[in-house]
Order: sequence, then structure tokens, then C-alpha cells
Amino acid sequence: MATTVIYGGSGGIGTAILGRVTARGGSAHLVGRDTGRLKELAVETGATFTAVDVLAPGSFERVASEVQGPIDGLVYAIGSIKLKPIGGLNEDDFVHDFRLNAVGAALAIKAHLPSLKRSPAASVVLISSVAASQGFAAHASISMAKAAVEGLTFAMAAELAPTIRVNCVAPSLTKTPLSKSLTNSSQMVEAIAQLHAMRRLGEPDDIAAISDFLLTSEAGWITGQVIGVDGGRSRLRTKG
Repeated sequence: MATTVIYGGSGGIGTAILGRVTARGGSAHLVGRDTGRLKELAVETGATFTAVDVLAPGSFERVASEVQGPIDGLVYAIGSIKLKPIGGLNEDDFVHDFRLNAVGAALAIKAHLPSLKRSPAASVVLISSVAASQGFAAHASISMAKAAVEGLTFAMAAELAPTIRVNCVAPSLTKTPLSKSLTNSSQMVEAIAQLHAMRRLGEPDDIAAISDFLLTSEAGWITGQVIGVDGGRSRLRTKG
């Protein structure tokens, strides 16, 4: 049976995607740093896993060596939220975010490409951000890194067609452990929610639903796309 490899598999969005994949009978291999959480998910779903820091040398090659059989899906749901004015950012901050988000996504595709090519209809899903297409203060590092993820999506979709589809999902603020610093205040949640046409923040399953669709054959004529799942934030202004 072909496998979906989910980087960030112990995070909020990765876990939600895992639930969707296994609910339709698929198998998954999870990648993350939280060994305890990965073990829990493996017991719950039958998934396999590799506990690794993707910034460590050789991490992607290690994951690729531990995945058995062909891969029909690859998800890179690893990200960061480092919100500082540019005066508060140093070179290491920019390099860290770029390596984690953009370079990591590229190296994941490269490492798993032989296995993806063994599938008759493989799909890659990357995760960007509404901040890649909208300008927000204090977002210089993450906006730059996620914009690179979108550029990678276009390049890989062209290069790997027609056998491997590559798409990208761009959420707005979503209630996950990663965004806890922004969502642990009910007043802040309400204020940010009001900036969205749908008047709420995203839930992990909002992102998982479209990601899982893109992994399946039902999305067989969709590639090279960046799909905003953002409550209308990237396109709509219902106030002012």
C-alpha cells in the first residue's frame, strides 16, 4: 500500500491531515520532533513515524530510508511564526525561517522523489501563509520564507508534471499549538477574527480538508496552485 508522508505530523495541521488520510483508509508515515506525541498517534492510527529535527544534517535522507514502499502523498506542514519588526530580526532569524519553511520543503521533495515516482499518481502538498501575498507588519521573516514556498510550488509543479502534482495551501491564522501565543487571549482572537470575512479563525480541519482533497485522485487535474483557506482574508474587505 502506498503511503502519505506527513512532515509536521505531530502538529495541529499535520495531525488533522493524518485523521483525514486514515479515515479514507490510507496509511501514513509521520515526521516530527515530539517523540511522545508521534508514538501516541502511531498507536491511535497505525501510522509509522520518524522522530527527527529537519534542521539536522541528513534528516530528510533518514526519513526517506525509513519509509517502506512507494509514496503517493507528501505533505510538508512544518512552519514557524516569528513576528518581529525588521529591527528586531537578525540574520540568524531570517536564515532559520527560510531553512525551516522553504529549504526544508525543497529537500523533502528531493529526498522522497524516487518513491513518489513509483506511484502512478503522486501528489505533494506544501503549506504557505496568507502573509505571503498580503503585507502585514512584523511579518518580514515568515512572509519572505512562505513566499519562497509558493515559488517552489510553481517550479516543482512544472518540473514534475505530469506524473506528480504539486500544490500549496495558504491559511490565515489557524488555532494550533504553533499559534498559541496569538490565540491564548479571547480578546485577541475576537479582534483578529473580525478582520476575516467569515468572522472566525481557522481550525486545523479547515486546512486538512483541502489538503487531503489535493492528495486524492479527485484533484487529479489540479497542479501548480496556491489555494487560500483563509476566511476571505487574502481577497475580501467587508469593513472599511
